[in-house]
Amino acid sequence: MPHPLHGLVAPATVALAIALLVSGCLYVRGSLRLRSTAANAPSAGRAVGFLLALVLIWVAVGSPLASLDHEWLTAHMVQHLLLMSVAAPLIWLGAPLLPMLRGLPRQVAAVVRSLSGVQAVRRIGTAITQPTFCWLAAALTLTLWHVPSVMTTAMHSNTWHLVQHASFLVSGLLFWWPVIRPWPSARTGPSWSIVVYLFLATLPCDALSAFLVFSERVAYPVYLVHSGGAAEAVLADQQCAGALMWTAVTIIYLTAATMVSMRLLAAQTPARDDRERVEAA
Repeated sequence: MPHPLHGLVAPATVALAIALLVSGCLYVRGSLRLRSTAANAPSAGRAVGFLLALVLIWVAVGSPLASLDHEWLTAHMVQHLLLMSVAAPLIWLGAPLLPMLRGLPRQVAAVVRSLSGVQAVRRIGTAITQPTFCWLAAALTLTLWHVPSVMTTAMHSNTWHLVQHASFLVSGLLFWWPVIRPWPSARTGPSWSIVVYLFLATLPCDALSAFLVFSERVAYPVYLVHSGGAAEAVLADQQCAGALMWTAVTIIYLTAATMVSMRLLAAQTPARDDRERVEAA
C-alpha cells in the first residue's frame, strides 16, 4: 500500500533541484574564470565527475528512487551508497572549492574569504577533517541510521528522512576528505595509513551487511507495512540490500586503496633509484 511520505515533499524537491543547479552553475562559472586567467582550473574529467555527482545526488534524493526506499530496503541501500560512496568522492575529485569560490559574486566571495581567515573557523575546519573524526563520523552515521527504531522514525517523518539523506552525504564528504585531500588541504603525498583507514572503514559495513544477509528474520518490520509484501519477500529484499552493500563497498574501498598504494609505490620508486645510483657511484 502506498505510503503518504513517499519521496520528498514538493518544496524540498524544488529546493534540492535549485541547490544542485546553483552549485553546478557556480562550479562551471568558476572553472571558466580560472581557465581564462591561466590558473589551476579543474580538468574536463574532474568537471564531469563533479557534475555527475550532482546528478547522482538528485537520483538518490529527488528522483522516483526516493519514493521506493519506503517500500524496499534495497532502494534505501542504493541511496545510501550513491550519497556516501559515489557522489561524495566524485565531488572531492572535482576539486570544487576553488572553482565555486571564484564562481561566487565578488562581494560574497570576499565574505567567504574573510570567514575562512577567522582563527576559530580554521580550528574547526582542521578538527573536523582529521582522519579519526572523519572515520568515526561515517561509521556512526552508518550504524545509527540502521538501528531499527531509528530507521522506523526516518520512515515515518519527512523531516527525519531529509536529515538521514543529508547526514549520509555530509558524513561521506567527511570520510573521503582525508583520502582525496582536495584544496585547501595540505599538498602532501598520501601515506600508508590511508590504506589502513580504508580497510578499517569496511568493517562496520561488513558487519551490517552480514547481519542483513544472514539474518533469518526481518530486521525492519516497517517494510512489512509499507511494501504490503509477504515476510518472505521482505526478507529476500533485506538480503539483497545487504549483499549489494557488501559488494559495492568492498569494490569501491578496494579500488581506492589500490590507487593510493600505486601512488605510494610510484613515489618511492624514484627515491629508491636515486639511492641506488648514489651507492653505485
